[in-house]
Amino acid sequence: MYVCNCFGVTEAQVKKHAEGGACTPRQIASACKAGTDCGSCVRRIQALLGRGDCPRRESSADQGMPVLSEVEALEEAA
Repeated sequence: MYVCNCFGVTEAQVKKHAEGGACTPRQIASACKAGTDCGSCVRRIQALLGRGDCPRRESSADQGMPVLSEVEALEEAA
């Protein structure tokens, strides 16, 4: 069954990339472009990835730091 009609990506392909270490929709997008065109498949990709399968990355907000500083740091790095 297709998950991403824009790029013809199937559930099996998303699961294969997840088994290979892709834990987020962004990582799936990097692997196969799914979710990068119209975006309608992103929620389905999230559902396929599940929530407890990968370690959660702690954000600045979780550490008590302002979120804006994290965004600014990302912009400076780019």
